[in-house]
Amino acid sequence: MSTEARTPPERAGAREWTALAVLGVPAVLVMMNMSVLYLALPTLSRDLDPSGPQLLWITDIYGFMVAGALITMGTLGDRIGHRRILLIGAVAFTAASVFAAYANSAGMLVAARAVQGVAAASLAPSSLSVIRNLFRDPAQRTLAITIWMMSFMGGGALGPLVGGVLLQYFWWGSVFLVAVPTMLVLVLTVPFLVPEFRSSGTGRLDLVSVAMSLVTPLAIVYGIKGIAADGPGFSSLGFIVLGLVVGAAFVRRQRRLATPLLDLSLFRIPAFSISAGGMIVVGMLLFGTSLLTSQYLQLVLGYAPLKAGLWQLPTAVGGTVVALWVSGLAARHQPAVLMSAGAAFAVLGPIMLTQVDGGPGFLVAGSLLLFAGLTPFMALGTGLVVGAAPPERAGAASAISETGAELGGALGIATLGSVATAVYGGYMAGHLPTGLPADLAGPAGETLPAALEAARGLGGELGTALADTARAAFTRSLHVHALILIPLLLALSALTLTLRRRGERDAEDLPTADDRAAAPAPAAD
Repeated sequence: MSTEARTPPERAGAREWTALAVLGVPAVLVMMNMSVLYLALPTLSRDLDPSGPQLLWITDIYGFMVAGALITMGTLGDRIGHRRILLIGAVAFTAASVFAAYANSAGMLVAARAVQGVAAASLAPSSLSVIRNLFRDPAQRTLAITIWMMSFMGGGALGPLVGGVLLQYFWWGSVFLVAVPTMLVLVLTVPFLVPEFRSSGTGRLDLVSVAMSLVTPLAIVYGIKGIAADGPGFSSLGFIVLGLVVGAAFVRRQRRLATPLLDLSLFRIPAFSISAGGMIVVGMLLFGTSLLTSQYLQLVLGYAPLKAGLWQLPTAVGGTVVALWVSGLAARHQPAVLMSAGAAFAVLGPIMLTQVDGGPGFLVAGSLLLFAGLTPFMALGTGLVVGAAPPERAGAASAISETGAELGGALGIATLGSVATAVYGGYMAGHLPTGLPADLAGPAGETLPAALEAARGLGGELGTALADTARAAFTRSLHVHALILIPLLLALSALTLTLRRRGERDAEDLPTADDRAAAPAPAAD
Protein backbone atom coordinates (compact mmCIF):
# COMPACT_ATOMS: atom_id res chain seq x y z
CA MET A 1 0.00 0.00 0.00
CA SER A 2 1.37 3.44 -0.88
CA THR A 3 2.04 6.21 1.65
CA GLU A 4 -0.53 8.41 -0.04
CA ALA A 5 -3.21 5.81 0.73
CA ARG A 6 -2.25 5.59 4.45
CA THR A 7 -2.03 9.28 5.34
CA PRO A 8 -4.34 12.19 4.47
CA PRO A 9 -3.00 13.94 1.34
CA GLU A 10 -1.77 17.50 1.60
CA ARG A 11 -4.36 20.00 0.45
CA ALA A 12 -3.52 22.61 -2.15
CA GLY A 13 -3.21 26.28 -1.23
CA ALA A 14 -3.26 29.67 -2.96
CA ARG A 15 -0.10 29.06 -4.97
CA GLU A 16 -1.43 25.82 -6.44
CA TRP A 17 -4.75 27.37 -7.45
CA THR A 18 -2.94 30.35 -9.01
CA ALA A 19 -0.76 27.91 -10.93
CA LEU A 20 -3.92 26.17 -12.15
CA ALA A 21 -5.19 29.47 -13.54
CA VAL A 22 -1.94 29.91 -15.48
CA LEU A 23 -2.03 26.30 -16.72
CA GLY A 24 -5.45 27.01 -18.18
CA VAL A 25 -3.79 29.29 -20.76
CA PRO A 26 -2.46 26.49 -23.01
CA ALA A 27 -5.77 24.63 -22.68
CA VAL A 28 -7.65 27.69 -23.92
CA LEU A 29 -5.21 28.17 -26.79
CA VAL A 30 -5.25 24.57 -27.97
CA MET A 31 -9.04 24.60 -28.30
CA MET A 32 -9.16 28.14 -29.63
CA ASN A 33 -6.63 27.17 -32.27
CA MET A 34 -9.14 24.66 -33.60
CA SER A 35 -12.31 26.76 -33.40
CA VAL A 36 -10.85 29.90 -34.97
CA LEU A 37 -9.54 27.84 -37.87
CA TYR A 38 -13.03 26.56 -38.63
CA LEU A 39 -14.23 30.15 -38.93
CA ALA A 40 -11.22 31.14 -41.05
CA LEU A 41 -11.62 28.30 -43.56
CA PRO A 42 -13.90 30.15 -46.01
CA THR A 43 -11.60 33.20 -46.06
CA LEU A 44 -8.31 31.35 -46.36
CA SER A 45 -9.87 29.08 -49.00
CA ARG A 46 -10.41 32.12 -51.21
CA ASP A 47 -6.85 33.37 -50.67
CA LEU A 48 -4.88 30.10 -50.80
CA ASP A 49 -7.20 28.12 -53.11
CA PRO A 50 -6.55 24.70 -51.53
CA SER A 51 -7.76 21.49 -53.15
CA GLY A 52 -10.21 19.24 -51.33
CA PRO A 53 -7.48 17.04 -49.79
CA GLN A 54 -5.37 20.09 -48.92
CA LEU A 55 -8.34 21.65 -47.13
CA LEU A 56 -8.75 18.53 -45.00
CA TRP A 57 -5.01 18.44 -44.26
CA ILE A 58 -5.11 22.06 -43.13
CA THR A 59 -7.78 21.17 -40.59
CA ASP A 60 -6.54 17.80 -39.38
CA ILE A 61 -2.71 17.76 -39.66
CA TYR A 62 -2.60 19.71 -36.40
CA GLY A 63 -4.60 17.05 -34.57
CA PHE A 64 -2.60 14.17 -36.04
CA MET A 65 0.74 15.68 -35.09
CA VAL A 66 -0.59 16.36 -31.60
CA ALA A 67 -1.83 12.79 -31.30
CA GLY A 68 1.38 11.33 -32.68
CA ALA A 69 3.68 13.38 -30.44
CA LEU A 70 1.66 13.37 -27.18
CA ILE A 71 2.98 10.07 -25.87
CA THR A 72 6.54 11.11 -26.68
CA MET A 73 6.14 14.46 -24.94
CA GLY A 74 4.39 12.96 -21.92
CA THR A 75 7.13 10.38 -21.45
CA LEU A 76 9.84 12.94 -22.12
CA GLY A 77 8.29 15.20 -19.47
CA ASP A 78 8.36 12.36 -16.95
CA ARG A 79 12.09 12.03 -17.58
CA ILE A 80 13.44 15.57 -18.01
CA GLY A 81 10.75 17.61 -16.27
CA HIS A 82 7.21 18.70 -17.14
CA ARG A 83 7.82 22.39 -16.48
CA ARG A 84 10.74 22.38 -18.90
CA ILE A 85 8.70 20.66 -21.62
CA LEU A 86 5.82 23.06 -21.01
CA LEU A 87 8.02 26.12 -21.53
CA ILE A 88 9.77 24.73 -24.61
CA GLY A 89 6.39 23.88 -26.13
CA ALA A 90 5.02 27.35 -25.42
CA VAL A 91 7.91 29.03 -27.23
CA ALA A 92 7.67 26.64 -30.19
CA PHE A 93 3.90 27.06 -30.42
CA THR A 94 4.29 30.83 -30.56
CA ALA A 95 6.85 30.66 -33.37
CA ALA A 96 4.71 28.22 -35.37
CA SER A 97 1.66 30.46 -34.93
CA VAL A 98 3.51 33.39 -36.49
CA PHE A 99 4.62 31.15 -39.37
CA ALA A 100 1.01 30.03 -39.94
CA ALA A 101 -0.29 33.61 -39.88
CA TYR A 102 1.95 34.63 -42.76
CA ALA A 103 1.74 31.46 -44.87
CA ASN A 104 1.22 32.32 -48.54
CA SER A 105 0.27 28.86 -49.85
CA ALA A 106 -1.74 25.86 -48.73
CA GLY A 107 1.44 23.79 -48.41
CA MET A 108 3.08 26.35 -46.14
CA LEU A 109 0.00 26.48 -43.93
CA VAL A 110 -0.09 22.70 -43.65
CA ALA A 111 3.59 22.72 -42.62
CA ALA A 112 2.97 25.45 -40.04
CA ARG A 113 0.02 23.57 -38.62
CA ALA A 114 2.15 20.43 -38.34
CA VAL A 115 4.78 22.30 -36.31
CA GLN A 116 2.02 23.79 -34.16
CA GLY A 117 0.75 20.29 -33.49
CA VAL A 118 4.11 18.99 -32.30
CA ALA A 119 4.50 22.01 -30.01
CA ALA A 120 0.95 21.71 -28.69
CA ALA A 121 1.62 18.06 -27.85
CA SER A 122 3.89 19.23 -25.05
CA LEU A 123 1.28 21.51 -23.47
CA ALA A 124 -1.61 19.25 -22.45
CA PRO A 125 0.24 16.28 -20.89
CA SER A 126 2.65 18.60 -19.09
CA SER A 127 -0.23 20.67 -17.70
CA LEU A 128 -2.17 17.60 -16.55
CA SER A 129 0.94 16.07 -15.01
CA VAL A 130 1.64 19.24 -13.05
CA ILE A 131 -1.98 19.31 -11.87
CA ARG A 132 -1.73 15.66 -10.81
CA ASN A 133 1.29 16.49 -8.66
CA LEU A 134 0.06 19.84 -7.31
CA PHE A 135 -3.32 18.53 -6.19
CA ARG A 136 -2.83 15.38 -4.09
CA ASP A 137 -6.25 15.51 -2.41
CA PRO A 138 -8.65 13.47 -4.63
CA ALA A 139 -11.58 15.89 -4.26
CA GLN A 140 -9.40 18.90 -5.02
CA ARG A 141 -7.81 17.08 -7.95
CA THR A 142 -11.20 16.25 -9.45
CA LEU A 143 -12.23 19.90 -9.20
CA ALA A 144 -8.89 21.09 -10.59
CA ILE A 145 -9.10 18.77 -13.60
CA THR A 146 -12.71 19.84 -14.20
CA ILE A 147 -11.64 23.50 -14.14
CA TRP A 148 -8.80 22.67 -16.51
CA MET A 149 -11.25 20.94 -18.86
CA MET A 150 -13.47 24.03 -18.64
CA SER A 151 -10.51 25.97 -20.01
CA PHE A 152 -10.83 23.87 -23.14
CA MET A 153 -14.51 24.73 -23.30
CA GLY A 154 -13.69 28.38 -22.65
CA GLY A 155 -11.32 28.24 -25.60
CA GLY A 156 -14.13 26.83 -27.68
CA ALA A 157 -16.36 29.72 -26.59
CA LEU A 158 -13.74 32.44 -27.04
CA GLY A 159 -12.47 31.07 -30.35
CA PRO A 160 -15.54 31.92 -32.44
CA LEU A 161 -15.94 35.32 -30.75
CA VAL A 162 -12.30 36.38 -30.95
CA GLY A 163 -11.90 34.83 -34.38
CA GLY A 164 -15.12 36.44 -35.59
CA VAL A 165 -13.97 39.92 -34.54
CA LEU A 166 -10.53 39.46 -36.08
CA LEU A 167 -11.92 38.10 -39.35
CA GLN A 168 -14.37 40.96 -39.49
CA TYR A 169 -11.59 43.56 -39.54
CA PHE A 170 -8.32 41.77 -40.37
CA TRP A 171 -6.99 39.03 -42.64
CA TRP A 172 -7.37 35.33 -41.81
CA GLY A 173 -3.81 35.01 -40.51
CA SER A 174 -4.61 37.25 -37.57
CA VAL A 175 -6.46 34.37 -35.84
CA PHE A 176 -3.15 32.58 -35.30
CA LEU A 177 -1.43 35.61 -33.74
CA VAL A 178 -3.72 35.47 -30.68
CA ALA A 179 -1.35 32.87 -29.26
CA VAL A 180 1.60 35.27 -29.06
CA PRO A 181 0.62 37.51 -26.11
CA THR A 182 -1.14 34.73 -24.19
CA MET A 183 1.81 32.37 -24.44
CA LEU A 184 4.08 35.13 -23.16
CA VAL A 185 2.02 35.18 -19.96
CA LEU A 186 2.63 31.46 -19.56
CA VAL A 187 6.38 31.70 -20.20
CA LEU A 188 6.84 34.56 -17.72
CA THR A 189 4.80 33.15 -14.83
CA VAL A 190 5.26 29.36 -14.86
CA PRO A 191 8.88 29.43 -13.56
CA PHE A 192 7.69 31.23 -10.41
CA LEU A 193 4.49 29.27 -9.77
CA VAL A 194 5.15 25.70 -10.87
CA PRO A 195 7.87 23.50 -9.35
CA GLU A 196 9.60 20.99 -11.57
CA PHE A 197 8.26 17.44 -11.59
CA ARG A 198 9.98 14.44 -13.14
CA SER A 199 10.16 10.72 -12.58
CA SER A 200 13.12 9.35 -10.66
CA GLY A 201 13.51 6.63 -13.28
CA THR A 202 16.18 6.93 -15.94
CA GLY A 203 15.95 5.42 -19.37
CA ARG A 204 16.69 6.37 -22.89
CA LEU A 205 13.96 7.69 -25.16
CA ASP A 206 13.41 5.06 -27.83
CA LEU A 207 13.51 6.97 -31.12
CA VAL A 208 12.21 3.99 -33.09
CA SER A 209 9.05 4.01 -30.96
CA VAL A 210 8.73 7.76 -31.48
CA ALA A 211 8.83 7.29 -35.25
CA MET A 212 6.31 4.45 -35.08
CA SER A 213 3.89 6.52 -33.00
CA LEU A 214 3.91 9.17 -35.73
CA VAL A 215 3.76 6.88 -38.75
CA THR A 216 0.82 4.78 -37.50
CA PRO A 217 -1.94 7.44 -37.42
CA LEU A 218 -0.63 9.41 -40.40
CA ALA A 219 -0.46 6.36 -42.70
CA ILE A 220 -3.92 5.09 -41.74
CA VAL A 221 -5.62 8.43 -42.16
CA TYR A 222 -3.80 9.19 -45.41
CA GLY A 223 -5.25 5.96 -46.77
CA ILE A 224 -8.74 6.79 -45.52
CA LYS A 225 -8.56 10.21 -47.16
CA GLY A 226 -7.48 8.63 -50.43
CA ILE A 227 -10.41 6.20 -50.39
CA ALA A 228 -12.86 9.03 -49.69
CA ALA A 229 -11.46 11.13 -52.54
CA ASP A 230 -10.82 8.51 -55.26
CA GLY A 231 -12.40 5.28 -54.04
CA PRO A 232 -10.59 2.10 -52.95
CA GLY A 233 -7.23 1.77 -54.65
CA PHE A 234 -3.95 -0.04 -54.21
CA SER A 235 -2.16 3.04 -52.90
CA SER A 236 -4.80 3.99 -50.33
CA LEU A 237 -5.25 0.45 -49.05
CA GLY A 238 -1.49 0.06 -48.92
CA PHE A 239 -1.13 3.05 -46.61
CA ILE A 240 -3.84 1.69 -44.28
CA VAL A 241 -2.12 -1.71 -44.13
CA LEU A 242 1.21 0.02 -43.50
CA GLY A 243 -0.26 1.96 -40.59
CA LEU A 244 -1.81 -1.15 -39.05
CA VAL A 245 1.41 -3.15 -39.40
CA VAL A 246 3.53 -0.38 -37.88
CA GLY A 247 0.97 0.02 -35.08
CA ALA A 248 1.10 -3.69 -34.27
CA ALA A 249 4.90 -3.58 -34.28
CA PHE A 250 4.78 -0.55 -31.99
CA VAL A 251 2.65 -2.40 -29.43
CA ARG A 252 4.94 -5.45 -29.59
CA ARG A 253 8.00 -3.28 -29.13
CA GLN A 254 6.55 -1.54 -26.07
CA ARG A 255 6.00 -4.91 -24.42
CA ARG A 256 9.65 -5.84 -24.92
CA LEU A 257 11.33 -2.58 -23.90
CA ALA A 258 12.52 -2.10 -20.32
CA THR A 259 11.56 1.60 -20.53
CA PRO A 260 8.70 1.73 -23.06
CA LEU A 261 7.46 4.89 -24.68
CA LEU A 262 3.87 3.76 -23.97
CA ASP A 263 3.25 2.02 -20.64
CA LEU A 264 0.82 -0.71 -21.71
CA SER A 265 0.35 -1.91 -18.13
CA LEU A 266 -1.95 1.06 -17.59
CA PHE A 267 -4.46 -0.50 -19.97
CA ARG A 268 -4.92 -3.46 -17.63
CA ILE A 269 -7.05 -1.14 -15.51
CA PRO A 270 -10.58 -1.23 -17.01
CA ALA A 271 -11.44 2.29 -15.86
CA PHE A 272 -8.31 3.56 -17.56
CA SER A 273 -8.79 1.66 -20.82
CA ILE A 274 -12.50 2.44 -21.09
CA SER A 275 -11.96 6.14 -20.45
CA ALA A 276 -8.98 6.41 -22.80
CA GLY A 277 -10.79 4.51 -25.55
CA GLY A 278 -13.94 6.53 -25.02
CA MET A 279 -11.93 9.72 -25.47
CA ILE A 280 -11.17 8.65 -29.04
CA VAL A 281 -14.88 8.28 -29.82
CA VAL A 282 -15.78 11.55 -28.08
CA GLY A 283 -13.05 13.42 -29.96
CA MET A 284 -14.26 11.98 -33.28
CA LEU A 285 -17.84 13.06 -32.71
CA LEU A 286 -17.18 16.54 -31.38
CA PHE A 287 -14.41 17.69 -33.72
CA GLY A 288 -16.00 16.20 -36.82
CA THR A 289 -19.33 17.84 -36.01
CA SER A 290 -17.79 21.22 -35.14
CA LEU A 291 -16.07 21.39 -38.51
CA LEU A 292 -19.32 20.82 -40.40
CA THR A 293 -21.50 23.11 -38.29
CA SER A 294 -19.02 25.99 -38.54
CA GLN A 295 -18.95 25.68 -42.32
CA TYR A 296 -22.74 25.37 -42.48
CA LEU A 297 -23.27 28.65 -40.63
CA GLN A 298 -20.94 30.58 -42.91
CA LEU A 299 -21.20 28.87 -46.28
CA VAL A 300 -24.78 27.57 -46.35
CA LEU A 301 -26.50 30.26 -44.27
CA GLY A 302 -24.10 32.99 -45.39
CA TYR A 303 -23.36 34.37 -41.91
CA ALA A 304 -20.35 36.61 -41.35
CA PRO A 305 -17.63 35.08 -39.12
CA LEU A 306 -18.66 37.13 -36.07
CA LYS A 307 -22.32 36.20 -36.41
CA ALA A 308 -21.40 32.55 -36.92
CA GLY A 309 -19.26 32.72 -33.79
CA LEU A 310 -22.14 34.11 -31.75
CA TRP A 311 -24.41 31.30 -32.91
CA GLN A 312 -21.81 28.79 -31.68
CA LEU A 313 -21.51 30.42 -28.26
CA PRO A 314 -24.50 28.57 -26.65
CA THR A 315 -22.79 25.23 -27.27
CA ALA A 316 -19.62 26.19 -25.39
CA VAL A 317 -21.51 27.91 -22.57
CA GLY A 318 -23.83 24.94 -22.17
CA GLY A 319 -20.89 22.56 -21.95
CA THR A 320 -19.25 24.69 -19.26
CA VAL A 321 -22.42 24.71 -17.14
CA VAL A 322 -22.77 20.93 -17.47
CA ALA A 323 -19.12 20.43 -16.46
CA LEU A 324 -19.64 22.29 -13.20
CA TRP A 325 -22.88 20.44 -12.49
CA VAL A 326 -21.35 17.03 -13.20
CA SER A 327 -18.34 17.79 -11.00
CA GLY A 328 -20.72 18.14 -8.04
CA LEU A 329 -22.71 15.03 -8.96
CA ALA A 330 -19.52 12.95 -9.11
CA ALA A 331 -19.30 13.03 -5.30
CA ARG A 332 -22.61 11.14 -5.03
CA HIS A 333 -22.75 9.03 -8.19
CA GLN A 334 -20.37 6.71 -10.01
CA PRO A 335 -18.52 8.59 -12.77
CA ALA A 336 -19.23 5.78 -15.26
CA VAL A 337 -22.99 6.14 -14.67
CA LEU A 338 -22.84 9.88 -15.34
CA MET A 339 -20.66 9.33 -18.44
CA SER A 340 -22.98 6.65 -19.80
CA ALA A 341 -26.12 8.70 -19.16
CA GLY A 342 -24.54 11.70 -20.85
CA ALA A 343 -23.63 9.72 -23.96
CA ALA A 344 -27.20 8.39 -24.19
CA PHE A 345 -28.60 11.91 -23.76
CA ALA A 346 -26.25 13.16 -26.50
CA VAL A 347 -28.16 11.08 -29.07
CA LEU A 348 -30.73 13.89 -29.11
CA GLY A 349 -28.08 16.08 -30.75
CA PRO A 350 -27.65 14.21 -34.05
CA ILE A 351 -31.41 13.60 -34.18
CA MET A 352 -31.83 17.39 -34.21
CA LEU A 353 -29.08 17.74 -36.81
CA THR A 354 -30.96 15.47 -39.23
CA GLN A 355 -33.68 18.16 -39.30
CA VAL A 356 -31.32 20.97 -40.33
CA ASP A 357 -32.59 22.58 -43.51
CA GLY A 358 -31.95 26.25 -44.11
CA GLY A 359 -31.96 27.69 -40.58
CA PRO A 360 -29.75 27.90 -37.48
CA GLY A 361 -32.26 26.68 -34.89
CA PHE A 362 -31.93 22.92 -35.29
CA LEU A 363 -28.20 23.25 -35.95
CA VAL A 364 -27.48 25.12 -32.72
CA ALA A 365 -29.83 22.94 -30.67
CA GLY A 366 -28.27 19.76 -32.05
CA SER A 367 -24.73 20.95 -31.38
CA LEU A 368 -25.66 22.04 -27.85
CA LEU A 369 -27.28 18.70 -26.95
CA LEU A 370 -24.40 16.69 -28.40
CA PHE A 371 -21.71 18.73 -26.64
CA ALA A 372 -23.57 18.85 -23.31
CA GLY A 373 -24.16 15.10 -23.37
CA LEU A 374 -20.50 14.30 -23.97
CA THR A 375 -19.20 16.82 -21.44
CA PRO A 376 -19.37 14.32 -18.51
CA PHE A 377 -17.13 11.96 -20.45
CA MET A 378 -14.58 14.70 -21.11
CA ALA A 379 -14.53 16.00 -17.53
CA LEU A 380 -14.80 12.76 -15.54
CA GLY A 381 -13.02 10.50 -18.02
CA THR A 382 -9.91 12.63 -17.90
CA GLY A 383 -10.00 12.57 -14.11
CA LEU A 384 -10.26 8.75 -14.07
CA VAL A 385 -7.30 8.39 -16.41
CA VAL A 386 -5.01 10.83 -14.61
CA GLY A 387 -6.11 9.91 -11.10
CA ALA A 388 -5.51 6.21 -11.70
CA ALA A 389 -1.80 6.66 -12.31
CA PRO A 390 0.79 7.28 -9.58
CA PRO A 391 2.61 10.63 -9.72
CA GLU A 392 5.73 9.26 -11.44
CA ARG A 393 3.59 8.10 -14.38
CA ALA A 394 1.30 11.12 -14.53
CA GLY A 395 2.90 12.30 -17.77
CA ALA A 396 2.38 8.99 -19.53
CA ALA A 397 -1.21 8.69 -18.25
CA SER A 398 -2.21 12.24 -19.19
CA ALA A 399 -0.55 11.82 -22.58
CA ILE A 400 -2.64 8.71 -23.26
CA SER A 401 -5.80 10.59 -22.24
CA GLU A 402 -5.01 13.55 -24.46
CA THR A 403 -3.82 11.28 -27.26
CA GLY A 404 -7.25 9.65 -27.27
CA ALA A 405 -9.03 13.01 -27.48
CA GLU A 406 -6.70 14.51 -30.07
CA LEU A 407 -6.42 11.36 -32.17
CA GLY A 408 -10.18 11.02 -32.04
CA GLY A 409 -10.56 14.63 -33.13
CA ALA A 410 -8.19 14.15 -36.02
CA LEU A 411 -9.86 10.87 -36.99
CA GLY A 412 -13.25 12.56 -36.78
CA ILE A 413 -12.16 15.32 -39.14
CA ALA A 414 -10.46 12.87 -41.50
CA THR A 415 -12.91 9.96 -41.52
CA LEU A 416 -16.23 11.68 -40.88
CA GLY A 417 -15.02 14.70 -42.86
CA SER A 418 -14.04 12.41 -45.72
CA VAL A 419 -17.44 10.73 -45.62
CA ALA A 420 -19.11 14.15 -45.73
CA THR A 421 -16.86 15.11 -48.66
CA ALA A 422 -17.79 11.91 -50.48
CA VAL A 423 -21.53 12.49 -49.89
CA TYR A 424 -21.16 16.07 -51.12
CA GLY A 425 -19.29 14.94 -54.24
CA GLY A 426 -21.78 12.18 -54.99
CA TYR A 427 -24.72 14.57 -54.75
CA MET A 428 -23.02 17.19 -56.90
CA ALA A 429 -22.13 14.62 -59.57
CA GLY A 430 -25.80 13.91 -60.15
CA HIS A 431 -27.17 17.44 -59.77
CA LEU A 432 -24.71 19.84 -61.45
CA PRO A 433 -26.59 22.50 -63.44
CA THR A 434 -26.70 22.03 -67.19
CA GLY A 435 -24.27 24.26 -69.06
CA LEU A 436 -21.64 24.47 -66.33
CA PRO A 437 -18.14 24.78 -67.87
CA ALA A 438 -16.00 21.68 -67.43
CA ASP A 439 -13.14 23.62 -65.84
CA LEU A 440 -15.49 24.73 -63.04
CA ALA A 441 -17.42 21.49 -62.62
CA GLY A 442 -14.44 19.59 -61.19
CA PRO A 443 -13.52 21.98 -58.34
CA ALA A 444 -17.20 22.71 -57.61
CA GLY A 445 -17.81 19.00 -57.14
CA GLU A 446 -14.98 18.72 -54.57
CA THR A 447 -15.69 21.40 -51.97
CA LEU A 448 -18.43 23.88 -51.10
CA PRO A 449 -16.04 26.89 -50.98
CA ALA A 450 -14.88 26.12 -54.53
CA ALA A 451 -18.49 25.81 -55.73
CA LEU A 452 -19.49 29.14 -54.18
CA GLU A 453 -16.43 30.84 -55.66
CA ALA A 454 -17.33 29.46 -59.09
CA ALA A 455 -20.94 30.60 -58.62
CA ARG A 456 -19.78 34.16 -57.83
CA GLY A 457 -17.70 34.18 -60.99
CA LEU A 458 -20.54 32.90 -63.17
CA GLY A 459 -23.29 35.15 -61.81
CA GLY A 460 -26.80 35.10 -63.23
CA GLU A 461 -29.16 32.13 -63.10
CA LEU A 462 -26.40 29.57 -63.68
CA GLY A 463 -24.38 30.91 -60.76
CA THR A 464 -27.44 30.91 -58.50
CA ALA A 465 -28.33 27.35 -59.52
CA LEU A 466 -24.77 26.14 -58.79
CA ALA A 467 -24.72 27.81 -55.36
CA ASP A 468 -28.12 26.37 -54.41
CA THR A 469 -27.09 22.89 -55.54
CA ALA A 470 -23.82 23.05 -53.60
CA ARG A 471 -25.58 24.20 -50.42
CA ALA A 472 -28.11 21.38 -50.77
CA ALA A 473 -25.27 18.89 -51.22
CA PHE A 474 -23.53 20.13 -48.07
CA THR A 475 -26.77 19.92 -46.10
CA ARG A 476 -27.18 16.33 -47.28
CA SER A 477 -23.65 15.53 -46.06
CA LEU A 478 -24.50 16.99 -42.64
CA HIS A 479 -27.60 14.77 -42.41
CA VAL A 480 -25.56 11.64 -43.24
CA HIS A 481 -22.94 12.66 -40.69
CA ALA A 482 -25.61 12.96 -38.00
CA LEU A 483 -27.02 9.51 -38.78
CA ILE A 484 -23.55 7.99 -38.34
CA LEU A 485 -23.24 9.54 -34.87
CA ILE A 486 -26.34 7.87 -33.40
CA PRO A 487 -25.09 4.23 -33.25
CA LEU A 488 -21.64 5.39 -32.10
CA LEU A 489 -23.16 7.26 -29.16
CA LEU A 490 -25.38 4.34 -28.17
CA ALA A 491 -22.43 1.93 -28.28
CA LEU A 492 -20.31 4.30 -26.15
CA SER A 493 -23.10 4.58 -23.56
CA ALA A 494 -23.68 0.83 -23.36
CA LEU A 495 -20.00 -0.08 -23.05
CA THR A 496 -19.34 2.49 -20.34
CA LEU A 497 -22.37 1.40 -18.30
CA THR A 498 -21.69 -2.34 -18.63
CA LEU A 499 -18.14 -2.14 -17.32
CA ARG A 500 -18.64 0.54 -14.68
CA ARG A 501 -18.35 -1.57 -11.52
CA ARG A 502 -15.20 -3.46 -12.32
CA GLY A 503 -13.63 -0.46 -14.01
CA GLU A 504 -14.03 1.89 -11.06
CA ARG A 505 -13.08 -0.74 -8.48
CA ASP A 506 -9.90 -1.77 -10.30
CA ALA A 507 -8.88 1.83 -10.94
CA GLU A 508 -7.75 1.90 -7.31
CA ASP A 509 -5.54 -1.16 -7.81
CA LEU A 510 -3.04 0.29 -10.28
CA PRO A 511 0.47 -0.71 -9.17
CA THR A 512 2.35 2.00 -7.33
CA ALA A 513 5.97 2.94 -7.86
CA ASP A 514 6.98 0.59 -5.03
CA ASP A 515 5.03 -2.27 -6.56
CA ARG A 516 6.72 -1.75 -9.93
CA ALA A 517 10.15 -1.52 -8.35
CA ALA A 518 9.63 -4.91 -6.69
CA ALA A 519 8.36 -6.53 -9.90
CA PRO A 520 10.74 -8.19 -12.40
CA ALA A 521 11.81 -5.81 -15.16
CA PRO A 522 10.66 -6.69 -18.68
CA ALA A 523 13.27 -7.82 -21.13
CA ALA A 524 14.87 -5.16 -23.34
CA ASP A 525 15.64 -5.51 -27.00
